[in-house]
Amino acid sequence: MGTVVDDAASVEFHAFFERHYAELSRLAYLLTGESDTADDLAADALLALWHRWDRVRAADHPVAYARGVVANLARTRIRSAVRERRRIALFWSQREEKTENPDVAGVVDVREALRRLPFRKRACVVLRHAFDLSEKDTALALGVSVGTVKSQTSKGMAELQRLLGAQAVPKQVHAAMARTGESGGRDR
Repeated sequence: MGTVVDDAASVEFHAFFERHYAELSRLAYLLTGESDTADDLAADALLALWHRWDRVRAADHPVAYARGVVANLARTRIRSAVRERRRIALFWSQREEKTENPDVAGVVDVREALRRLPFRKRACVVLRHAFDLSEKDTALALGVSVGTVKSQTSKGMAELQRLLGAQAVPKQVHAAMARTGESGGRDR
């Protein structure tokens, strides 16, 4: 008998999904201005609704509840993006270093080598060596463990040494990133 109720709820939710997904995605788009994010937020909202479907379907206005969930998720996403932009701006504002007579070819080589690293290794190397973050701060910024930062940084530096064929890779990375800071990062 529980299966009949579950099947009825499933059919009802599926109909709700079909009727309102596009509208909820459009709402998310208008709130965030990002189409990919909008689809993700609409899907996340509907997943949250499914988990509480018994309460949602008993509400007077389930669609209004769904819109509220989308709005809250969009607000959270926007706040997260603003915090991230502030962190990035803070990193760049703290950089007062100027490189005299930079090795432009070296900068280009380091940037190209960094691009060849998988994202996590690249992020660890850049945060540790270009931004001089501690292992703990790097782990916090990336949402990983300190052990992962140590491992990925070590592997990333080894790969950079292999790609660049140099023993002074940390200094090259630091110099390349300092040069990027002078140009405002526009030439990446």
